[in-house]
Amino acid sequence: MAFWRENMPEGMFLRSGPDWHLDAAGIHTFEAFLEERSIAPGDVDPIPIALFLEYAEWFQRAKRIEVQEQRVAELARSDGRFVATMTGRERIVADAIVCAPGIRHFAHLPDWEKSVPPAQSAHTCDLVRFEQFAGKRVLIVGGRQSAYEWAALLHEYGADRIDIVHRHDLPRFERVSWTFVDEHVQRTIDVRGYWRNLSEARQHEIAQRFWEVGRLTLEYWLTPRLDSAAIHRWPRSEVTQVRVRGGTGELQIVLSNAERLSVDHVIFASGYRADLARVPYLAGVLSAIELTNGFPALDESFGTSLSGLYVTGFAATNDFGPFFGFVKGAPAAATLIVRDLLSRR
Repeated sequence: MAFWRENMPEGMFLRSGPDWHLDAAGIHTFEAFLEERSIAPGDVDPIPIALFLEYAEWFQRAKRIEVQEQRVAELARSDGRFVATMTGRERIVADAIVCAPGIRHFAHLPDWEKSVPPAQSAHTCDLVRFEQFAGKRVLIVGGRQSAYEWAALLHEYGADRIDIVHRHDLPRFERVSWTFVDEHVQRTIDVRGYWRNLSEARQHEIAQRFWEVGRLTLEYWLTPRLDSAAIHRWPRSEVTQVRVRGGTGELQIVLSNAERLSVDHVIFASGYRADLARVPYLAGVLSAIELTNGFPALDESFGTSLSGLYVTGFAATNDFGPFFGFVKGAPAAATLIVRDLLSRR
């Protein structure tokens, strides 16, 4: 959960409901955590990220999971086994590795981002504190959940003006149901190779519904937080020119609709693109991993072409469907990986 603790703002809310949890056994669920805390699920709508992080710590204690304070610096293969060198130089030798790189290394940026001085720009995954933006003018590039939620947070921290620019139409802000995902995640457990054996048309149909719920529709609870004269939206537009005004450092932005903006900072809410080559600790074994457009080619148990190395999370969505980039897919992925590990004994 390091990415959630270190790369997400304290004031963020989750888009999922209390039925999304971490336990493949279905025992130490988020709902069980709430019950122990005497919190009714309906009282946490939406769910603050801080509360889910408390759940993750509770889950860790309940499962007696010991977490290394170090992280993997390098991964190598030696005599048929893996050798993981930690940041503290300790080495761990293992027969199998489960790699869950999340999205930390996959931040996507537009081609023109280098036109903006590094001190005046950031991707949303690197922007977790907003005090510095009080009284500032901020341009947000992107129009999905993070773009609009970061806009709300910036406004609440006193930004003077916020402009949101994106190429698509204005999104809808409505309460939606994610329950249709449940069937597909369960079938992934029950039917070996479920997603990859669907027809391309069926995959597209499911992915489109996921896109409608998760990308074209944003959370209803954002609406009142965006009702401000300080927040300006520019749909069906994109940045065509960036100039830094000498002396002041002011950024002069020209949009494709001919609108001109003067801003102090640019925030990229431009999403993520899988590229396993950008995961630093995999550099030593990357040549043995088959990749397709940055995604690892996985078998029915999340195994890569390098025997004993498993990859899950966002990097697995090409072979398992979009659900596996979310918490909802974690218990199913764990189930399939452990099944495979046990079968190798």
